Amino acid sequence: MTPPRDRPAKPYGFRPRPRPQQPPGPAAREGRDHVVLYGWHPVSQALANAGRHFHRLLATENALARLKEAGIELPIEPELVRPSAIDKLLGPDAVHQGLYAEAEPLAAPALDAMPDDALLLALDQITDPHNVGAIVRTAAAFGVTAIVTTARHSPNATGVLAKSASGGLEHVPLVIVRNLAEALITLGERGFTRIGLDSDAGTSLDAVGPRRPAVLVLGAEGKGLRQRTTECCDLLVRIDATGAIRSLNVSNAAAITLYALTRSSGGQD
Repeated sequence: MTPPRDRPAKPYGFRPRPRPQQPPGPAAREGRDHVVLYGWHPVSQALANAGRHFHRLLATENALARLKEAGIELPIEPELVRPSAIDKLLGPDAVHQGLYAEAEPLAAPALDAMPDDALLLALDQITDPHNVGAIVRTAAAFGVTAIVTTARHSPNATGVLAKSASGGLEHVPLVIVRNLAEALITLGERGFTRIGLDSDAGTSLDAVGPRRPAVLVLGAEGKGLRQRTTECCDLLVRIDATGAIRSLNVSNAAAITLYALTRSSGGQD
């Protein structure tokens, strides 16, 4: 009788994480059934998030060693590949740093689950995934509770957006609403100060102190806030630039405004 072969050892740090079994389905559909994450910060932060459930993890030898050095336990057995294998999936211009993952989208919390002292961002039809990703990263840096966005006219939390967010998606949840104006009205009824950023506003950001609860409302570059969105704001504020260029990228404007709203007393009045 032939003795059973030894099974290969699991890669370092492999720790199965319980999750519901799903029947086999079609190939991954980025942004719907699956999201794609690549790069060191997006993938390593996701691996450390117990709320993420993975379908696939590709890693180069160097990237796997880096994960081991960082003490990150793996919830799924990785596929050891060459960098060219990830290039084929993403294209040669993607900076993946030897890490690629397919995972389930994170659960979106409900608007009424936001705490009474929350600091929120609301995105009014900002569709550029680079900008939204940069905003998510900034929100994570300033301790934003959540980002309110719509299912339509907004990019999926995957791919380029996740890369630009640099791991921020694991720390700042996205609250998906059907209608942004209705969401702002609901927040106003709960006592949130709704602050719209508008370059033509009569009030300077310097005149607005730290606020909680508050929601900072950002519009798309070029178009700005829509009329209905503007009508749902309690305050419209501008950033006073002093240099030759007066307009700012929306993610940079978000960073400046969040600093102003959180700069003292832990963001409290």
